[in-house]
Amino acid sequence: MTASLRDRIDAWVHGPRAQGFITAVILFNAVILGLETWPRVMAAAGPLLIALDRICLVIFVAEIALKLYARRGRFFRDGWNVFDFAVVAIALLPAAEGLSVLRAMRILRLLRIVSVTPRLRRVVEGFLAALPGMASVFLLMGIIFYIFAVMATKLFGATFPDWFGDMGNSAYSLFQIMTLESWSMGIVRPVMEVHPQAWLFFVPFILVTTFAVMNLVVGLIVNSMQEAHSEEGTAATEAYRDEVLARLEAIERRLEAQGRGPSGPDGA
Repeated sequence: MTASLRDRIDAWVHGPRAQGFITAVILFNAVILGLETWPRVMAAAGPLLIALDRICLVIFVAEIALKLYARRGRFFRDGWNVFDFAVVAIALLPAAEGLSVLRAMRILRLLRIVSVTPRLRRVVEGFLAALPGMASVFLLMGIIFYIFAVMATKLFGATFPDWFGDMGNSAYSLFQIMTLESWSMGIVRPVMEVHPQAWLFFVPFILVTTFAVMNLVVGLIVNSMQEAHSEEGTAATEAYRDEVLARLEAIERRLEAQGRGPSGPDGA
């Protein structure tokens, strides 16, 4: 009986109604946490918002407790369950004086919307699947940054120490240039006023990092998401095929049973 109770609880807590309710609570809690950042709102309804936030936390704890009871050790075999457990556990830590960062981390509960939304899970899983390939790209980018940072320090460090005085400043300035944030008027053109041929250094750097390497990262992520979507579609197709075959076999067994019955040709 205990096993059947666990199965019923597991089916209910992972069912569409319970998951829809949890999604609504997550969004409602996110609105509450946002309202808590407004001093006027807190002055008018601070105790109410805090009470509602605690109610949401109780609901999350109850959901995790039900999942733990239903699946026991199997609960921690699912990465998304571990993620949900960690997010809720952070909210339970005492936010004493000097630990205000824990209070701010309550907003991490909004990330639970990822674990209860299949489409968002697919995006995250695609991103995680792309990490091995992205590691090679990031290593390549690190090598490129190191080479260009050393060159920039040697070329422009004496005249522009704030931007290229050492490796750290050079790497940060090059990162700003890679993002194309005020790179021309903010950095490159002032450097070119002193070093007219500096564009021969900066333009190849932008072409390599911004338009080549970063596109590789985007391409890897998109390809991984497409593969994850394709695998999901294949799994759904196979499940539907198995269901259809099972139904056809059941129909065949019924027809055979009717044919062997007393009203059939063999029993006549």
